[in-house]
Amino acid sequence: MANKKVLVLPGDGIGQEVCDAAIPVLDLLKLPIDLIYGDIGWECWIKEGNPVPQDTWDKIEQVDAVLLGAITSKAKKQAEQELPQALQGKNHKYVSPVIQLRQRLGLYANVRPSMYIAGNGKPYRMSVIRENTEGLYAGFDYRGVPEPFRPLIKHPNLDKYGYDAASCTLRLQTKLGLQRLFEFAFEHALKQGFDKVTFADKPNVMRESGDFGQEIFFDIAAHYPAIEADIQNVDAVALWLVTRPEKFGVIVAENMFGDILSDLAGGVMGGLGLAPSANYGERVAYFEPVHGSAPGMAGKKKANPIAMFLSIAMMLDYLGFSEAATRIQTAVREAVRKSPNLTYDFGGSASTASFASQVIALIKGQQLKKTAAILTIGDELVSGEYQNTNITEISIHLNGLGYKVKEHAVCTDQSHLISRALSRFLGEYDLVVVSGGLGPTSDDVTRFAVAAATNTALEFRDECWDHIVNRMQSYNLQVREQDKVQAYIPVGATVLKNTCGLASGFMLEKDGTTLVVLPGPPAEMRAMLLNTFDMEPMTAGQVQKFEWKTIGTMETEAHVFVSTLAASFAEKIKYLWRYPHLNISVEVEGDDQSDMQCIKALDEFLRKATVSKDGRSAIELLGAEPNVSWQSNDAELDKLLSSLPSRLGAPPYMLETVPKFSQIGAQLPYSGSLEITCTSPLGQKFKIAIPLRDANVRDYVKEFSAWSFLRSEM
Repeated sequence: MANKKVLVLPGDGIGQEVCDAAIPVLDLLKLPIDLIYGDIGWECWIKEGNPVPQDTWDKIEQVDAVLLGAITSKAKKQAEQELPQALQGKNHKYVSPVIQLRQRLGLYANVRPSMYIAGNGKPYRMSVIRENTEGLYAGFDYRGVPEPFRPLIKHPNLDKYGYDAASCTLRLQTKLGLQRLFEFAFEHALKQGFDKVTFADKPNVMRESGDFGQEIFFDIAAHYPAIEADIQNVDAVALWLVTRPEKFGVIVAENMFGDILSDLAGGVMGGLGLAPSANYGERVAYFEPVHGSAPGMAGKKKANPIAMFLSIAMMLDYLGFSEAATRIQTAVREAVRKSPNLTYDFGGSASTASFASQVIALIKGQQLKKTAAILTIGDELVSGEYQNTNITEISIHLNGLGYKVKEHAVCTDQSHLISRALSRFLGEYDLVVVSGGLGPTSDDVTRFAVAAATNTALEFRDECWDHIVNRMQSYNLQVREQDKVQAYIPVGATVLKNTCGLASGFMLEKDGTTLVVLPGPPAEMRAMLLNTFDMEPMTAGQVQKFEWKTIGTMETEAHVFVSTLAASFAEKIKYLWRYPHLNISVEVEGDDQSDMQCIKALDEFLRKATVSKDGRSAIELLGAEPNVSWQSNDAELDKLLSSLPSRLGAPPYMLETVPKFSQIGAQLPYSGSLEITCTSPLGQKFKIAIPLRDANVRDYVKEFSAWSFLRSEM
């Protein structure tokens, strides 16, 4: 089979940057594809008065698909003004390159998928298909009402200033245009596994054209009986897109309505930085991110490359490489959900290249840690009446199993709040553990909230009821009808036995998330937690954690150095200030040599300030009876040093402070700095100056003294 040929047109602004970042995925996938590069866009317009040079059209004739980066378009007057003097006044007319491509190549269907990747709301997947050649964008747009139309256009507002002081646009819909659009929409639904096609129009206002479209839509729908077909007003579709996108499959609309809805769908997805698109029709298809060229962002290297990755995935599916397309889509979702740093539009600081490298690493096979969230339920926990020990205990247990616990939440005993929290977690995390609200009383509503969030019915499970009855009878307790509610479990869920109480827990899979629901009483929760995760196979990625407990290093100082290392490494660094230490840590996955080189450099930078690499303090490292004793010429300091581990008769280490330690309390409030000097028996001196901020400097003096001894022994 001959290689497929793809023409890459990076275009303007950030188009080149997202192409450079994402296109290497094609080499990685080793597909039989030859890339050809061409020019398009604003620079071409400036150079020769044509944004799509003839050479580009010639190349399009030779390829199987076109991949476009981004295009800059400007208003008519501005476009003419930016032409060089030699080209002005020569009837050059700027026509958007994407419009030229669509019209000349007969690309009548613009497909813009929208899908849940991360964030709030229930997971969903849908496509907006926009007609590309007709509708309100057909080109019949007039300033002043043309003479031939005036007999048809009567309106009281025209009476005051006349037809020349008005504008009008015609919506053109042809039988040919609508037939092929609707046929495409239903075929797309079949191929992509959607069971519903919605025609978004405005038939209650645009009655004639709406009726015309409706007849054609249902004529076509009749050939696809397995697919639900309906017509909804475009404004209602916009509302539902925002509130319940999961109710749609394929939305098909005329040009302008589709333009608006598809941007809205991109916003629901998380922003235009994520939204891919494709244009299909009579000839070669082209694929592009929905976002524009973003001139203000160009060169800053922070554009989100996801839309380009997903556009490439659409192109690969079109070219027959569906498995490769799925690998890209899966890697993108994984990267967004688990990467330590995201691009600016997600609130992160990752560069275009570093985030793209994360996606590519995942396609190579890198595994990231599984993620988890914990939801505990109870009015008493939210009010602070009881300490929430369950959330800490579950978190420690999951971390020990290799999960990366990314979020804690606590809800009152209100079903809608629990359901809302679960809806946000499902699909976002690999594992969600819920604790509380499984009992028989009116405020135990967790099972009902889970049923609502997962759209799953509850069923009475005999084994749960038998357990309740047997346990209560064994304690000579009365079994009541109200106890039965504890035996209701979501359909399809696995029952988790309660070895310490009555209410069973349960576990089910939903939208790629394992949901585990445990009782609230700590002893019952603990037993079920241990039993559940002993049974579950755990396959976390290979993660290595490096940490440095330092003393005398400022956060800013460390950050400045880390900023000189590879950006992809710097994004993973965590800083934790716990007086008197600055704890620095990083988790790396796999054996990336670049990461290892950065760790070596950071280790060298922190060498003189490192207390330990296992989390222990210098005092802990001294042990119970170290070969050291402590001296000073300050009674108050002697008193402080006496609390440090030491051994009678061991070599003395001399401590001095400026000001004297005994003077510190007399000069309240605290201000200035405290110089500490520790001199070993051999005369080796260790010095540091620290802010004299409060009484906690006593801890600093003790830790620095212990650290000085350890350093002198190295």
